[in-house]
Amino acid sequence: MKKTGHRISRVLPGSIAEELEIEAGDRILAIDNTNIEDIFDYQFLVQDSYIEVLVEKPDGEQWLLEVDKEYDEDLGLEFENGLMDEYRHCSNRCVFCFIDQMPPGMRDTLYFKDDDARLSFLQGNYVTLTNLSGHDIDRICRYRLSPINISFHTMKPELRCRMLNNRFAGEALKKVDLLYEADIHMNGQIVLCKGLNDGQELEFSIRELMKYVPCLESLSVVPVGLTKYREGLYPLEPFSKEDAKEVIRLIEGFQKECCEKFGSHFVHASDEWYILAGQEVPEEERYDGYLQLENGVGMLRLLLNEFENALEQRKTGERVLERKADELSMATGLLAYPYIRKMAERVMEIWPQICIHVYPITNEFFGERITVSGLITGRDLLSQLRGKNLGRRLLLPENMLRSGEDVFLDDVRTGELEKALQVSINIVKSSGYDFLNAILS
Repeated sequence: MKKTGHRISRVLPGSIAEELEIEAGDRILAIDNTNIEDIFDYQFLVQDSYIEVLVEKPDGEQWLLEVDKEYDEDLGLEFENGLMDEYRHCSNRCVFCFIDQMPPGMRDTLYFKDDDARLSFLQGNYVTLTNLSGHDIDRICRYRLSPINISFHTMKPELRCRMLNNRFAGEALKKVDLLYEADIHMNGQIVLCKGLNDGQELEFSIRELMKYVPCLESLSVVPVGLTKYREGLYPLEPFSKEDAKEVIRLIEGFQKECCEKFGSHFVHASDEWYILAGQEVPEEERYDGYLQLENGVGMLRLLLNEFENALEQRKTGERVLERKADELSMATGLLAYPYIRKMAERVMEIWPQICIHVYPITNEFFGERITVSGLITGRDLLSQLRGKNLGRRLLLPENMLRSGEDVFLDDVRTGELEKALQVSINIVKSSGYDFLNAILS
């Protein structure tokens, strides 16, 4: 029989739950006599200043606990499953799906396609809405869960059905109206595919999505990622330099219009478009507070600005000539390489005692069209850095590793890479401040 309730994996020290003698292994059965379906219910029900919590101990004994607390104060519990429910598998077969382009033989979790609105709220994942039932929409509106990040791709229902390979994908767009009417905040994305939803189709979609401002706070346009593993999949072509210039021209035209109408730029081109077009990324003001950093929108501009600020602080806060001589190396994806190289050159101009070697890594694992550093594998690093002058240490960005671990996408560990390359590896966080600190530390 399926166990009822939700098993607690950890009780935070000093929390209300610890004071009540709730322990890891106990199960939460209900709050205020209401069964908890998932994390949505739990976070809503736990808010009140007075609640009654039904807990079951491992031996089956049940405790009904009365809790007086501050409104919105948490109990201090963590659960075995972050959603307190099963993850929802994607029901689409998108023509551009990156997971369908993965090589065989990788760990199972990398092949799981989620399309779960709860992960959108909790972790910022993008959802297509095809998995959302009327009950789900009602709960989102009732609990005021926002922002919800939505993959639109196109606002033409028939084209959306074709792109998502789901006959309900067009109908799902009507759920956006329900979220809008309930004043739920949203962010949107369009994965652009050449010959499908670009050109006039893109122009139409942006125009339609502008109708949802201000509830729809931002819209990003990102180019489809194409690996070398596309045999038997929909024939998609990469964008050219001229294509990228046209996408930027169209988006920047809408940005001017949106600034006049809404006071924000609303629609943004991801950094990849500017690099492909050979153009500088926009100034910071154009990103409206960096609403879509995780989608690659404004990451380079933020990195550059933070780096320049960090340089100014260092230059005024210490004597330049007092630094010891040092030699080190960095590796990054082809996308960010020109910027990382310029940043390294700036450091060497100010501190000539420091020698920095910057190496661009071609993605041989997924294919050379994949240029972001977050998809570089340990094997590619090893094959392309072996025999290179790496200096005393090698700096790598943290997005190359699985979150919170020392493992690359292909399960190579940093320790294995250190041993093979005979160099100390330092993992660097994503900010420009961390970049400079890692060099000078």
